Amino acid sequence: MNNLFKLLLVLASCTLAFLCYESIVTPIEFNEEKEARDKVIVERLIDIRRAETEYRNIKGDYTDNFDTLLYFIKNEKAKIVLKEGELTDKQLEDGLTEKKAVELGLIKRDTTYVSMLENLFSKDYPVDSLRYIPFSSPRQEFTLEKSEITTGSAGIKVKVMAAKAPYVSYLNDLDKQELINLVETTEKLEKYPGLKFGDIEQANNNAGNWE
Repeated sequence: MNNLFKLLLVLASCTLAFLCYESIVTPIEFNEEKEARDKVIVERLIDIRRAETEYRNIKGDYTDNFDTLLYFIKNEKAKIVLKEGELTDKQLEDGLTEKKAVELGLIKRDTTYVSMLENLFSKDYPVDSLRYIPFSSPRQEFTLEKSEITTGSAGIKVKVMAAKAPYVSYLNDLDKQELINLVETTEKLEKYPGLKFGDIEQANNNAGNWE
């Protein structure tokens, strides 16, 4: 009985030591993996923001549809103006315009067109993966939203958008309790429980919540 008691005491001590170790290591491992994944998600969001910005520059509004955005990237052409020569301060003071300088042959401005894909990213960029949230299982898409809001006393209408990736979409294979704690803590702070840029309720110049 004495030996059995000693054995049980040793087992209990080992179990307690293991649980203490787990309580320390689990949050550290969770946060390390979260930070690594966050970096990948942020890179993808930045790419989406770049594409949406160019889409709005040409189309006049954002899109909340990935099929539309990807078609734009794959098929649209981007105008590139090649510049050779610049007006001097003296020429500007004399009232010489760039258009007139081009007509006089003092400077050159040539326009060419390249694929939007190559202009935004590179010709080898895996554009079809742009819509998907890395590490999500089953595979999920980023949420795209757009709206138009009225700002200021003058009632100026502003086009706004947002793209989102919730924590639960790309951290759901990690420790469940740590994920629950992360979401609850973020929501208590009245922040979005995930990574996103933009806002459809206020104009924020498409800032990311990681910036």
